[in-house]
Amino acid sequence: MSHDQTISQPRTGHGQKVAAIVVAAGQGLRAGQPLPKQFALWRGKPVLRHSVDALVAAGVSPIVIVIPEGADTLVRGMLGQLPDIQLATGGATRQESVRLGLEVLAGTAPDLVLIHDAARPLLPAAVIDRLVAALDRHSGAIPVLPVVDSLAHAEPGDSGDVMGAPARREALRRVQTPQAFRFIDILAAHRDWEGPAFAGDNAQVAQANGLEIALVEGDEALHKLTFATDFAPSAPPIRVGTGYDVHRLEEGEELWLCGVKIDHTHGLSGHSDADVAIHALVDALLGAIGAGDIGQHFPPSDPQWKGAASNRFLAHAGSLVAKAGYMLANADVTIICEAPKIGPHREAMRARLAEILCADQAAISVKATTTEKLGFTGRAEGIAAQAAVSLLRL
Repeated sequence: MSHDQTISQPRTGHGQKVAAIVVAAGQGLRAGQPLPKQFALWRGKPVLRHSVDALVAAGVSPIVIVIPEGADTLVRGMLGQLPDIQLATGGATRQESVRLGLEVLAGTAPDLVLIHDAARPLLPAAVIDRLVAALDRHSGAIPVLPVVDSLAHAEPGDSGDVMGAPARREALRRVQTPQAFRFIDILAAHRDWEGPAFAGDNAQVAQANGLEIALVEGDEALHKLTFATDFAPSAPPIRVGTGYDVHRLEEGEELWLCGVKIDHTHGLSGHSDADVAIHALVDALLGAIGAGDIGQHFPPSDPQWKGAASNRFLAHAGSLVAKAGYMLANADVTIICEAPKIGPHREAMRARLAEILCADQAAISVKATTTEKLGFTGRAEGIAAQAAVSLLRL
């Protein structure tokens, strides 16, 4: 969706104006960051910036960000040139901070408002869709997820808490943000609140003022960053590696390709069995996990590898991939030669590579090409191979 397309037009059909409040006034001390967690770097940019970018991309405007006192310059630097952003200084509690943000929005009189925690950086557009749509029928809507674990009340015991009565998880939901409301209703609910401003969230404030709150499907992506472990560097979900190798063809040598022995007039010369295809694949696997190349793990200067079967190299690379926390998604090997013909051996090669790597054969591709009799492969002086792999985080 383009930034100039408002969220309300496609989602409600009534041309309603949708604004947002992002609550970023807390201290976030449990996250163990040098700054409050909402301003700490996470996946390449400040936590706050992630959800604000998502709201801007959804066409939500204006956006009021409630921040700690004295943080204006810091936050402005994080937001850059994002359009239609207003800052408000927060109060002593989250509830007070939200009310102050609502008062700032009162001058713009939006129809609907989304109230979101900055500490939930990933904000799926589909959740915004569901919330706004629910406001056609309700004064408020909140995203929730089911409770999947068994629950029990904690009872005090002689040496700590003990299990008390079980709780019915079927009737419970995990509440997330953003929470969505008709603006005039939630503003009135906050203004009418009596007593200490310690409500757990805005839905409780709205409910206390007689509003019905719809429950809509949330998203696990809306996880709230809370602890230092939430900021620990995480391995990328996908990694890619490539490899390339060449070996000379000579008479009197055996020809091994992809772990399969092939009858041919010439074989490949090398310190090991010179299986050029496996060597390229080993380099691709090692490269994907940043573990160097085949020469570092099996140096040709080491006599123990003289004449060694290359399947040992490949099995070792596969074990390093698993140790790094990844699994093979797919491997694509291309053998470059004029002869022998690879087609008759392709399925045996795929099966052998899958066996060595303990992988599904469907994840292994082996193919061949020629260089139209150009270059050293075209003159049948040698065989080259290249490989590409993709790995998935376990």
